[in-house]
Amino acid sequence: MCAEKTSPVPRAGVMDIAAYVPGKDHVEGVAKVYKLSSNETPFGASPKALEAFRQAGEHLELYPDGQAGELRNAIADTHGLNPANIICGNGSDELLGLLAHTYLGPGDEAIITQHGFLVYKIQILAAGAKPVVVQETDLRVDVDAILAAVTDKTKAVFIANPGNPTGTYVPMQDIRRLHAALPSHVLLVLDAAYAEYVRRNDYEAGVELVASSKNVVMTRTFSKIYGLAALRIGWLYGPAGILDALNRVRGPFNVNAAAIAAGAAAMRDQAFIEKAADFNLTWVDKLTHALTAIGLKVTPSVANFVLIHFPDEDGKRAVDADAFLSSRGYVLRGVAGYGLPNALRMTVGPEEANRGVVEALGEFMGR
Repeated sequence: MCAEKTSPVPRAGVMDIAAYVPGKDHVEGVAKVYKLSSNETPFGASPKALEAFRQAGEHLELYPDGQAGELRNAIADTHGLNPANIICGNGSDELLGLLAHTYLGPGDEAIITQHGFLVYKIQILAAGAKPVVVQETDLRVDVDAILAAVTDKTKAVFIANPGNPTGTYVPMQDIRRLHAALPSHVLLVLDAAYAEYVRRNDYEAGVELVASSKNVVMTRTFSKIYGLAALRIGWLYGPAGILDALNRVRGPFNVNAAAIAAGAAAMRDQAFIEKAADFNLTWVDKLTHALTAIGLKVTPSVANFVLIHFPDEDGKRAVDADAFLSSRGYVLRGVAGYGLPNALRMTVGPEEANRGVVEALGEFMGR
């Protein structure tokens, strides 16, 4: 006779998943806090997006457009894409989850990289599949290591490009080499959440590769440079066959009306986005040089954050720096969960915050 169960039991493996922990946003006892832990833009959202959001609030009794047509058209017009190949979601997190649950199951494997975005592993495990973690080289995705890990069980490869929390990127020629060597039934997911910040001639977000392939998708977000993290908007560009499958399983109204309106307005205000990108480029360079000058190692970044490495000595480690900065109101992101226990990730914030962190870390290193 089976033992009596006193409550519902999660499917095997669910309780083995480490829940995602977002960056902290406050410090007890500190009045003024600069949150530099979640890669949010210091520019906020476009005024045009804010106005669209306010107008959407006048019709909260109505269901949103289940196809997010206004938003998809704005994305398509801006990027020169076919809106039929775009699907929108409740953040790119939802879209990554849809991909995992649609294309992975028990017995399948999906490849992720050593310091890749934690959500990949969570969604792979939630789908009942096995995440296969491959090593990176100098905090950069190693295409050859990925290819060496491919087996007959491999069904997907997830790559953040640029990477989070490293800020490094994979040149498009290497992405194309990876794709060419993958079996045609393996799904290649290019997560380009930080693409708008990159100013490198050998970088592509993945649009061209998606357009010429049947097994590649690109995901993007409005949570970073567009300043709409609170509304949770993501989008995916992919082949018709993949979108057909995703549209069969996504929620019928998975993007709310305010998000659709604000997202479309934000996408069409590219002048605002360019100003934010220029500010970021300037400050990534300034922060990298200033932090290096006080004796810290900084991984070269093309995103809107820098990864700061601390000395392996008592009183000078990342955990010590985190406590020191927090006491002064500067909240950075510990990245031990990404396999980087002696580093902190710092979002590029407003000028006052950026200068304050450099000054505080100068004091910390000179103690």
